Amino acid sequence: MIGKTKYILILLMAMIIGNISAQNNQALYYMNLPQNHLINPALRPTNSLYIGLPAMSGINLNINNNFINFSDVFMKGQTSDSIISFLHPDYNINDFLAKIKDKNSLEPELSVQLLGLGLSAGKNLYVFLDYNIRAESNLVLPGDIFKLAFNGNEQFVGNKIDLSSLRSDLKLYHEFGLGFSKNFTNRLRIGVKGKLLMGVASVSIDNKSLGISVNNDYTHTLDADMVVNISAPLTIIMDSQNIDSVFFDDKRFETTSGIIDFVSGKKNMGLGLDIGATYNITDKLMVSAAITDIGYIKWKKDVTNLQAVSRFEFNGFDMTNVLNGTMTIDSVANQLLDSLKNSFKVSDSNDPFVTYLPFGVTLGGSYKLTKSLSLGLLSYSRVIGKQIRESLTLSANVNFGNVFSTSLSYTAANQRFDNLGAGLAFRAGVFQFYMIADRIPVVWNKIKVDSKSTIPLPTSWNTINLRLGMNLAFRNRIVKKKDDKPMVQVE
Repeated sequence: MIGKTKYILILLMAMIIGNISAQNNQALYYMNLPQNHLINPALRPTNSLYIGLPAMSGINLNINNNFINFSDVFMKGQTSDSIISFLHPDYNINDFLAKIKDKNSLEPELSVQLLGLGLSAGKNLYVFLDYNIRAESNLVLPGDIFKLAFNGNEQFVGNKIDLSSLRSDLKLYHEFGLGFSKNFTNRLRIGVKGKLLMGVASVSIDNKSLGISVNNDYTHTLDADMVVNISAPLTIIMDSQNIDSVFFDDKRFETTSGIIDFVSGKKNMGLGLDIGATYNITDKLMVSAAITDIGYIKWKKDVTNLQAVSRFEFNGFDMTNVLNGTMTIDSVANQLLDSLKNSFKVSDSNDPFVTYLPFGVTLGGSYKLTKSLSLGLLSYSRVIGKQIRESLTLSANVNFGNVFSTSLSYTAANQRFDNLGAGLAFRAGVFQFYMIADRIPVVWNKIKVDSKSTIPLPTSWNTINLRLGMNLAFRNRIVKKKDDKPMVQVE
């Protein structure tokens, strides 16, 4: 049987496997919340003033990947009250490999809003500012890596495996945004937000060429032409052209000034831009569009560039020993790292480098059935390097001013068509509370905890988006003029 503590740990592991990200909240788009301008800066709430408190006004967590579900990693065992992982001897690894794609992406991100402010500033004009801390990462793994690791190298003997699609990018940064939205005609509203970006730390891979040839004696020959760019307080010790050791420089954190210098990110500067528009075709039908997170960061602080232009042989990464129980995954990983460490020839330098933000393109439309009820259709595309993630959402939305707002949504994304979302916001005095979850698992199994109780386990879960927080909201803006139309109207 599986205990509750172990079950929680499994859920957390599945979240890490899935991915954490601060990208689009489909259910948020048509709700009467100040945070909807994060998706389209032309959108605005009906209240005249809102204040977001540090860390309380908005936490956004997104879990997402494009190739495996929760049930592909953890599943029921031979008995109804057991659970096994894909590394268990009883699991058919071919079932796992059947889910693997040519390019398998993980895109962890997290965003915490430390300050938010929005207010009406004259006729038709709404001004807002935000301060967010964002952690973003994206990883692309070629499918042949999994096949080589789990099925062994026999099927690849005499062939070269192309790994040029391997990519990784991790960054932690501050985002300061100042923007406005305004009605430029009776029907057209445009919003723009400029951003100042300050980078704290970053690791990225510039992969020009990477391939593995499997030789007749089952050794591997690796050809590499790639650069790993790092901006972090690390000390890398080189032994000739090999990496001898890597140390975290914790001495700078012994003083307050050292901590501030690192955390501020003032030496790694960048710029960003959001732009959006809404257009009321009729009093009931509205369309909208936005491009968000256009931007870059130039990294100058604590920079190390590790350039590898190498050709060498190594024993490879063979997970079959883990599956048959002759080795642990730790020992296999250490064996591989030792092989790479002793063979991978690199050179280091300290040249500044640039990373770009993944940007999003949103297209939406809504139709008002009544003053409070509307239907929405939303398309969201996220561009990460050469890859595009797409989703399409249909929603039903209810807004009673900023006293109560709710949304129910259905999303097709990641080649899945069973993603439900829901949002709820309500106001108690000046306090506005909200919670939004996209892509909620629909089908669940039950895992037995003891003879009297069970715990639900999601069957298919590779994406979830959660946003929650509390705003201070003042006054409910009443529309009296046709040329002054917010996103959500209260008449």
